[in-house]
Amino acid sequence: MNDEAELIASIAKETKISKASAEKAINAFTNSVTKALKKGDKLTLTGFGTFSVAKRRARKGRNPQTGKEIKIPAKRWQNSKQANY
Repeated sequence: MNDEAELIASIAKETKISKASAEKAINAFTNSVTKALKKGDKLTLTGFGTFSVAKRRARKGRNPQTGKEIKIPAKRWQNSKQANY
């Protein structure tokens, strides 16, 4: 599967529900995961993987063109780890 439309079609076929219902289910899942990650929660789906939010401290870096020192702000990003098979 390469895109969301193919995923929706596959789920609809596997579960014998309409594509509209499959799309609602996928949207509900992604919205729930997004809300959990925004709160800072960790989500583990056994056999699939783990989703979490990682934090990076503020640090100093260099502009590669000028060599001038710059401040890189702290940030958060989504982290995922695939389950082992």
